[in-house]
Amino acid sequence: MTSTVQLPYTKEQISAWLRGLLTVAWADGDFDPEEQKIIADLTQTELAPKTDLGAVEKITPAELAAVLGEDAEMAENFLRTAVLVALADGVYSVSEDELLHQFYQALGKEAIALEVLRHTLYIHPDSESASTGMLELDGQLLSAKGQRTLLKPVREWLDGLDIHDPRLARFLCKMIPSQCPFERDINLFGHKVVHIPPLCKLNPLYEQLVGLRFRALSYLADDCKEDVSAFF
Repeated sequence: MTSTVQLPYTKEQISAWLRGLLTVAWADGDFDPEEQKIIADLTQTELAPKTDLGAVEKITPAELAAVLGEDAEMAENFLRTAVLVALADGVYSVSEDELLHQFYQALGKEAIALEVLRHTLYIHPDSESASTGMLELDGQLLSAKGQRTLLKPVREWLDGLDIHDPRLARFLCKMIPSQCPFERDINLFGHKVVHIPPLCKLNPLYEQLVGLRFRALSYLADDCKEDVSAFF
């Protein structure tokens, strides 16, 4: 069912926004060419079929700022979604951090949220914290309670995001997993080489991801009167 709500963003703005989110999603290099093509096709045909995303090429901070930089509220909301996309796979990488800092600077915003995330979402690969749900802060293990206290300002900032555009809502519903992925073992030649815990145990901001996806679904169903069954 096609949405009949008035679109708050121009084609140029939503194109820059979605290209920015895809640039963040690809920043850590986890998407191989086939996966990139799948996301590109999904974005062009299902999420925004009438939106020219420039062949879904990555966007530079300067290009992003030229389109979104003049509207402070729009820039702030873009950064909220960009941070959440970076967190969607449960791993906040150095490459994602560097790119987000560039986006913040280009949009003239202080990267306060990133300063917190930089110290809390990195888990040493040889640390037992990866399987215990404990995170390291300056060499000290941080409990779940400590994580919540430290990340409270970031949680409140992320929760301030409102969804007003069906194209963005559809994109977020597709990018954010519908449920916490199951834990699994990676085996090589019959031997376990690594154990990957559930995403919700790795990511202390998983609740914000779930909340954003729920708000996007509710917006599509209640305000846009769209059938959202395909997102489950």
